[in-house]
Amino acid sequence: MPFIDAKFSNTVSPDKEKELKSALGEAITLLSKPERFLMVQIEDNCRLYFGGSNDDPIAFFDVSLLHSAPRASYEKMTARLCEIAKDIMGVDGSNVYVKFEETDNWGWDSSMF
Repeated sequence: MPFIDAKFSNTVSPDKEKELKSALGEAITLLSKPERFLMVQIEDNCRLYFGGSNDDPIAFFDVSLLHSAPRASYEKMTARLCEIAKDIMGVDGSNVYVKFEETDNWGWDSSMF
């Protein structure tokens, strides 16, 4: 039921894509969500600008989930996503935004959770 849309201004190689997928699968557990239901989209070479500039690598993570999580969990997830961006893609945390979207309605396999 969680979905992470990860956008990067720089290029994601196939090896980096696999590394990102695995790291995001581990990270989602910080929100008490199982990797089993995690869907991930990874986009590279996005035309992202931060503060009017795109001189340095930039990342944006849009995290959608069924229901909600405690604010402390969101803080831990934000820190972890910034680490992932830095360690795997070379994006400094000061060039990362993370958005969380909560919903009470999520469908899967012809039914609702």
